[in-house]
Amino acid sequence: TGKTPDPTPCLYALHWMLRKEPGLYRRTARFLDVHGFLVHRLTGLYRTSWASADPTGLYDLAAKAYSEPILDALQLEEKQLATALQPGTVLGEVTGEAAEETGLQPGTLVIAGGGDGQAGGLGTGTLQPGRAYLNLGTAAVSGVYSATYATDPAFRTLTSVSGEGYILELCVRTGTFLTDWFVKNVFAVDPVAEPGIYDALEAAAGKLPVGADGLLLQPYWSGVMNPWWDQDARGLMLGLSSAHGQAHLYRAMMEGLALDEAMGIAEIERVTGERVDELVTIGGGARSELWCRIIADATGKVVARPATVEATALGAAIAAAKGCGWFADAAAAAAAMTGRIEDRIEPEPANLALYGELLEIYRTLYPATREAQAALAAFRHRTAAAT
Repeated sequence: TGKTPDPTPCLYALHWMLRKEPGLYRRTARFLDVHGFLVHRLTGLYRTSWASADPTGLYDLAAKAYSEPILDALQLEEKQLATALQPGTVLGEVTGEAAEETGLQPGTLVIAGGGDGQAGGLGTGTLQPGRAYLNLGTAAVSGVYSATYATDPAFRTLTSVSGEGYILELCVRTGTFLTDWFVKNVFAVDPVAEPGIYDALEAAAGKLPVGADGLLLQPYWSGVMNPWWDQDARGLMLGLSSAHGQAHLYRAMMEGLALDEAMGIAEIERVTGERVDELVTIGGGARSELWCRIIADATGKVVARPATVEATALGAAIAAAKGCGWFADAAAAAAAMTGRIEDRIEPEPANLALYGELLEIYRTLYPATREAQAALAAFRHRTAAAT
């Protein structure tokens, strides 16, 4: 499945339901992913995309088919699931009933797409080794294209919305969520009332040296996926002192996410043997020049900023264009439709060396605190249950 055990794939929820609600489970006629549910409501058909079936954990990515051993373990039949087809395939047409409910035209084509990260890969033209996308959204999600199936705890593997190959994906659940969390909960500022707060913090953070005067942050506010896969892990700040202020915290947050990205990209390069040269940044965080510069310096990669940061919507449109027959394949559609790169930020060699030192420290944070984190999580769960 390409998925290390984690709460995200629904197969674990299905297994829980089988054990805890067996009567309801056996009376359930269909189990659909979100894509499959929406396609059914629009077309009346039970169809979905490879790229939407695979995050469920029920799909054999190498075979491009539902996994028989997993379905057997869950006591499911394939006919209970949506038929999974190649991204960019016409799945059906909008019915008259759905047209009345949605305002769409009857007969509108419904085409197989995929998830936001997968679509972002297509929307940035990440269709060959050497280029990765980095979506600095609520979560920080990046991906590297691989023509062949590969799996490792260092990443999770997804099918590409191009319909060919795979995306090796990294994810930190707290991306721009973390900047918002700091501003609202630590700095006690309402960004709606004070819209200039982010620019002010970025300007102040930009004046600080690499490493935020010895403050290092681990951004696992909502657990960690790759490479540690620990739902109970939490955020850490190492080196916090009375010398640090808001700008230090803000810069440390940016640097922590950049260092985690550097660690993940290095692991993908190790597994695939392919070097990543360029990160195409998208999402709201890509508008931050400072953050993009920190990422370039921490990873040693060129950071490219496209004219449009809404590459996920663009990727879905590219899949639709291919499905409509406007292009021979998704690669041709992407070549025609992806926007220009507005600027490229090169790593600064002196900063790269400093971040290399910090990265070696950062790599040790989770392993060094794993046992303490587990003990604290057990305490947290026990006391929460008591109240």
